Amino acid sequence: MTPRQHLLARGSLVLLWWGTVAASLHDGGAAGIALLRNATGMSAGPALGLVLLGCIWDAVTGLWLLLRPGALACRVAAAGVVGMTGLASLLVPALWLDPFGALLKNLPVLVLLALLAREARPE
Repeated sequence: MTPRQHLLARGSLVLLWWGTVAASLHDGGAAGIALLRNATGMSAGPALGLVLLGCIWDAVTGLWLLLRPGALACRVAAAGVVGMTGLASLLVPALWLDPFGALLKNLPVLVLLALLAREARPE
């Protein structure tokens, strides 16, 4: 991967994470809360907590990849993707069938993170 390709790949992931935060909070978290409540019967408080925790994780991950884009950041981001995908799969398995790729997009994200981690400079 050339330095330009590396920068574009990392930048796309930063935008993905920050875009996820914006999409999750644009309505105050209402869509995510409704999704969790309808799929699991969870009350609004815990559902909002999960939405906000996810947003905090995504914002921090995006910032880390922007400012300190080493192998460790990529590995921690990948662990977060695996964890959130697992949790979402348990709570709302139908997200695998979402036509916009709510969970399916995580597979190429993991591949991209692995490539970036492999090529990262030693920390």
